[in-house]
Amino acid sequence: MGLTIERDAYMGMVGKEIGVSSWHLVDQGRIDAFADATEDHQFIHVDPERAARETPFGATIAHGFLTMSLLSVFSYEALPKIGGATMGVNYGFDRLRFVSPVRAGSRVRGRFTLTEATMRKPNELLSRTSVSVEIEGEQRPALVADWLGLVYFA
Repeated sequence: MGLTIERDAYMGMVGKEIGVSSWHLVDQGRIDAFADATEDHQFIHVDPERAARETPFGATIAHGFLTMSLLSVFSYEALPKIGGATMGVNYGFDRLRFVSPVRAGSRVRGRFTLTEATMRKPNELLSRTSVSVEIEGEQRPALVADWLGLVYFA
């Protein structure tokens, strides 16, 4: 997004949609690279012919964790930067569901709504963001989650 906002302005965005990323292609090459990185070569991900023949998906599908990992690039694109922040870290998920499969060749994007922003310490902000990963042309999302992050200030 490139937009930088002050901490108080960010905290004032609770309850609002704060960003939507661009569309990203999840093609077989990306799925195969993820399979190699995670050593998860289940045929539903890496064998297009067998997946078409033996699964209800009709094609290979992305690993759920691949879809989840794309949240990072989506957030870099869509979310504002907070002025004075020195770093941000993943704190986890309170709820994560893989709702619909992402078939090879699909495009996906992230949608973010800030649901909580609380100063836990003078230099530490806890954010809770409701995220969904939309699949282009599909009604149901690929993923929904409550994503927790910690933002640190000098």
